Amino acid sequence: MIVFYNLLLLCMRATYRVAALVHNKANAFVTGRKDVFSILQSRYGSNTAPVVWVHCASLGEFEQGRPIIEALKKEYPRVNILLTFFSPSGYEVRKHYELADHVCYLPWDSAAHARQFVDIVKPVMAIFVKYEFWHHYARTLKNRNIPLLSVSSIFREDQLFFKPYGGFYKNILKNFSWFFVQNDASLRLLKSIGINTCSVVGDTRFDRVFDIVKQGDDIAVARQFKNDQKTVVVGSCWPEDFDVLAPLINENNVKFIIAPHEITEPFIATMEGALQVKSVRYSQAQGKTLEDYQVLIIDNIGMLSRLYRYGEFAFVGGAFGKGLHNILEAACYGVPIFFGNKDYEKYQEAVDLINLGGAFEVRDYTDLKAKYELLNSPESFLLACAVTKLYVEENLGATEKIMKYCRTLLA
Repeated sequence: MIVFYNLLLLCMRATYRVAALVHNKANAFVTGRKDVFSILQSRYGSNTAPVVWVHCASLGEFEQGRPIIEALKKEYPRVNILLTFFSPSGYEVRKHYELADHVCYLPWDSAAHARQFVDIVKPVMAIFVKYEFWHHYARTLKNRNIPLLSVSSIFREDQLFFKPYGGFYKNILKNFSWFFVQNDASLRLLKSIGINTCSVVGDTRFDRVFDIVKQGDDIAVARQFKNDQKTVVVGSCWPEDFDVLAPLINENNVKFIIAPHEITEPFIATMEGALQVKSVRYSQAQGKTLEDYQVLIIDNIGMLSRLYRYGEFAFVGGAFGKGLHNILEAACYGVPIFFGNKDYEKYQEAVDLINLGGAFEVRDYTDLKAKYELLNSPESFLLACAVTKLYVEENLGATEKIMKYCRTLLA
C-alpha cells in the first residue's frame, strides 16, 4: 500500500506541473514550493526558540487553527509558530499572518521531505487541523517522539480509515499523539479501530467567531438603514440564493441587508434590476435618507461578521451551489438562520441547528416563504433565537481544552 500511496502522490505532482502551464492557482501551487527547504534552512538553521508547527490545508482550516495560534502566542510569546499550507487559497491569503513567525507551503509528503523538514525545523510539537493526515510526516514525527495533535478533526463512517481494506490509512492515524474531535460520532469511530487517544472538544471556530462578535464595532450605515425595523441579513449571497430571495423581498415590507459573495458590477446590477423596492448600495449611502430604502447592498468586503447583529433573521448563501458558507457568524447573534438544501450535511453546525430548530434548509422560494412566515409568530421566533444562542454558548471552549494539553507539552 505504501507503494501505491507514493505513486499516487507522484501522479498528483505531475498533474500539478502540467496544470501549472495554463492555470494560475496550479502555478502558484508549484512555484510556491520550489525553494521551501532553502528558505526554511535560512530561517531555522540557527533558531533557538521552541517551534510549534501548525499545518492547515487551506483557509477554512486556518480559521480553525487560528484560535490555538493566538492562545499559544499570548501564553508563550517566545514560542516560534511555523504555519504551513497545502493550498494556495490558504497560503496566498495568510502568508503575512502577523502571529506566525514563518508561513510557507507544505512540501509534498515523502520520506525524504519529511525527514529534511523535521531536521531543519526541529518542532517541539505539531498541530494538524481537521483533515490533514500525511503518512510520511506523521510517521517521522512519531519516530522522533515529537507530539502530533489533530484538532477540530471530524470523521465519517465512509472514510478509508474505517474500511476493512483501510489498514494503511488506519496506521497513519496511529502516529498521532491525540485527536481533539468535533463530535461524539468521530470519537466512536476512532475507538472502533482501537484509537483511544482522543476526546471530544468541539470546533475551535466557535471561539474564533465569538471573539469577532464581541469585538465588532458598530456600522453606522447599517444601523441607520435598519431604523429599528425587522431586518433579514443575507450573507455570502450567490445568484442562486438571490433567485430564491427576490420574490420574498418584493412581497414583504421587511428590510434586507445583502452581502454578495462576489462583489461584481454585473451581479449587483442584476439584483437592482430584479428588485421592485427601493435599494441602495453601501458605497452610495452617505447623505441619503436610509430609512426610506428597503434593501441595502453591501459592495465591499470585511464587514459581514458585524452585519448579522442588525438582523432578526439571517440567510447564509452557497448551499444552492458551491457549498454553504459560514453560519456560525450569524448563529453567534442568536437569530434563526435559513440556507439552501444542497450539501449542507457536511457542516456539523448546520445539521445540529436544523435538528434543534434554530436553522432551516429551504428548497425554493415557496419553502422559504412558508418557513419564514412560520417564524413570524412570537413563540416560534423566540424559541429559534434561544436555541441558536444556546447552541453557540454550549460549544465554546474547544481552544482552552486543547491548550490544557499543549501546556503539558510545553511546560
